[in-house]
Amino acid sequence: MTPHTQDPEVEGFLALLGATRSPRTVEAYRRDLRALRDYLGKPVAQATLEELERYTAQLRADGLSSATIARRTAAARSFFRHEQLLGARGDNPAAAVALPRRAKTLPKTLSPGEAVRLIDAAAGTQPRALRDQALVELLYGAGLRVSEATGLDKTGVDLDERLVRVIGKGNKERVVPIGRPAVEALRRYLARGRPHLDRRHRPELFLNAKGGPLTRAGAFLILRKLAEKAGLDPLRVHPHLLRHSFATHLLEGGADLRSVQEMLGHADLSTTELYTHVTDRRRRELYYRAHPHARRKSTEDVVVTERTRRALHDHGVGRDLADDEGGTR
Repeated sequence: MTPHTQDPEVEGFLALLGATRSPRTVEAYRRDLRALRDYLGKPVAQATLEELERYTAQLRADGLSSATIARRTAAARSFFRHEQLLGARGDNPAAAVALPRRAKTLPKTLSPGEAVRLIDAAAGTQPRALRDQALVELLYGAGLRVSEATGLDKTGVDLDERLVRVIGKGNKERVVPIGRPAVEALRRYLARGRPHLDRRHRPELFLNAKGGPLTRAGAFLILRKLAEKAGLDPLRVHPHLLRHSFATHLLEGGADLRSVQEMLGHADLSTTELYTHVTDRRRRELYYRAHPHARRKSTEDVVVTERTRRALHDHGVGRDLADDEGGTR
């Protein structure tokens, strides 16, 4: 097969996948399965276990990350599971492919102070400034994914009850509480900001300067500009960083893991548990900074300690101690 030739079995799988997954997810599956088909030089449905293992080995040799290799293998597994359900295959060869170990990376977060600086950077009375305030408060105050925030309709927020109704991954709906600062920012935006932007009578909550729906790319750009204004690294700040910060700060404040899982919309508790490692690390760092016996000795402390040891040795204390410890120091 020539590169990028249509693969009818794969296209049928993707069409069915599109009924339950977002267009971005379907496109990611398409890319991964296309890469496999181009390697095989034949329809993916005809692949054997040996061919898939050689493909995985080639990906490692090409220097692809463990996460990328795992994702491509997962796409193949889903495709062959689909083929099994159709009765087209009796096995799932991708299920037997050994995956490389994936190192769990801890989510990056803002400190509470940095989050405040970012929110303060959005202060202003112009329509777009009011929109930006509401957007940042909602991303940080409710832990929304950027696609969830940009996909919200005006009717998705209940300011009286302080709730936001979100359609998350897999079209699953969840209700997330929001704090007073987010409610106040949304009230100001809806009253004095959005009416000036709504030139096309759109249902979306967040609109761009031309009156159309705010896009994911637009939200990224807004945060980047606010980060620069707040004195933060613009390349470090993105919508998902605020989601990570939301979860971490909740857990640090005493929220239970199950509640945070529900607010984030995680299907698997183990995904939420990653944030507990972040809070554990922060506690350790705080301990090492704050506890007198945990702090690293300063140069002055080391000099004093060495001077004291010599003085004790000169008075015979050090020799007695060394004898008590078996002649070692």
